[in-house]
Amino acid sequence: MKTVAQMLHAKSSQDVHTITPEATVLDALWLMAECNVGALPVCDEQGRLVGIFSERDYARKGVLLGRSSIGTQVREVMSTPVLTVVARQGIRECMELMTEHHLRHLPVVEGQRLVGLLSIGDLIKATLAEQDGLIHSLEQYIRGAA
Repeated sequence: MKTVAQMLHAKSSQDVHTITPEATVLDALWLMAECNVGALPVCDEQGRLVGIFSERDYARKGVLLGRSSIGTQVREVMSTPVLTVVARQGIRECMELMTEHHLRHLPVVEGQRLVGLLSIGDLIKATLAEQDGLIHSLEQYIRGAA
């Protein structure tokens, strides 16, 4: 199975959009809409990952509790602590983590530095591509063309 590093390398966009804990929820929502992402890693002024803000956080800790997106800081509704993975981990391990903890996004770190963000969609896409390759190899083997 592929590693996180291989997946990040293969992603069409290597950009990781982040937000600060002091930003307003409205700022985070605008950035998420502009970048077409469902979550933003929250990094402090030194660039360290301190949380993650997702659509789920907005719905459950913001709207449902009657908080204003204009007057609420990201730090008040972000999820923390954040489960992370490192580049050498495999896709299967990431999928197990995401399934067990009901996550849709998984930050990738080197030390305390954020280097990427994987979505459940990224993992499914990579898994399907890997399975397609395996099926093709098996078909070739069965036909004697290996």
